[in-house]
Amino acid sequence: MKRLFLMTGMTILPLATVHAAPEIYGKAFLTTDYSDIGVNNNGRQNRFERTDSDFVQINSNFSRLGIRGSEALTDDTEIIYRLEYGTQIDGSGDSAFNSRDTYLGVKNKNIGELRVGRNTSVLGYAYDPMVARAYWDNLGKTTLDSNNTVSALNMLDYTRKNNSIVWIAPKFETVPVDLVMQYATNENSDDRGAGFGAYAKYSSNKGITTGLAFSRDIEANGSINALDFATDKNVDGQVNYGGDVIRGTMTLDIDHYIDMKAPITLGAVYQQADYDFEEASIEKGLIVSANMHLKQFAHPASVYLQYNQTDNLNGIGNNESKQMVLGGEYEFKDNIIAHAYIGQNSTDYTNPMDETREVADIKVVAAGGGLEYLF
Repeated sequence: MKRLFLMTGMTILPLATVHAAPEIYGKAFLTTDYSDIGVNNNGRQNRFERTDSDFVQINSNFSRLGIRGSEALTDDTEIIYRLEYGTQIDGSGDSAFNSRDTYLGVKNKNIGELRVGRNTSVLGYAYDPMVARAYWDNLGKTTLDSNNTVSALNMLDYTRKNNSIVWIAPKFETVPVDLVMQYATNENSDDRGAGFGAYAKYSSNKGITTGLAFSRDIEANGSINALDFATDKNVDGQVNYGGDVIRGTMTLDIDHYIDMKAPITLGAVYQQADYDFEEASIEKGLIVSANMHLKQFAHPASVYLQYNQTDNLNGIGNNESKQMVLGGEYEFKDNIIAHAYIGQNSTDYTNPMDETREVADIKVVAAGGGLEYLF
């Protein structure tokens, strides 16, 4: 019997060392949010209806479940993989899971990391100054949806790109620079057009970080009815469009220069999105933020303030958006974080489907809080 156990153990041991166990991870982030939404069409005859409503919602905020891991090929090279899916743990949404980053790749200490599959775009790496969370982590909502549902609108944000390749340069201790490059095929297009992008980040030992990201036909890429943008009422049909996006970021740790009891990190983002459809205006976005770490609590805590402004929202002239958010976080543990926030978004929105191209005034006020659990 002992010999049988010994032989079984000797058989299982090599298998365990050859196949590394994958890591299961995820995030559950639920909040309760009170929203007050007002729409004023100023008596104009268009699709906007005068609205004044308030309600309470339970929201799942980028909750997810994933599997990731690696398998050594040599001393310097390993196979890497990730299967990550977002889920609405409050039960809303059409499907239980939606694909986030899912890729298979190779990582080498000298050459860097190569990921092939569905990848976060390079704009997603230029995110350091954005501190607003949950309800107000809302970059990328640039238009009303098909049934004119009102929400807080903001400048174009990063996406995840199917059929893409991402290369992440290796890190060297003597070179404080991060470099990421991306190439994406457009397999749903007749002309098989491609998109590409690049991101670079510099981190100094003086508490300053700067980043620069550029993408072409990745974020600014899609198809829309020509009536949405053309000034000629007789134009009809679907128009494919692309465009360039450039985003610059900077953060500054004030405590590197001033000895403060509550260290403050300042952040700034400037972005331009140049859509290539006819009559498009350049979308210009600005974000400034401040994050103050509070030392007087038993656990790490912070308060933040973030201001967003977007001109020519979604490439449509006269679309203007302004947003201000005040919030805070309290870490019971590294993986258990409480959130609270209040904010306001005001938007002058041109209705592109209306022949008069009139403007409606949209105002969204929301406050809420909840719990984030990482595992």
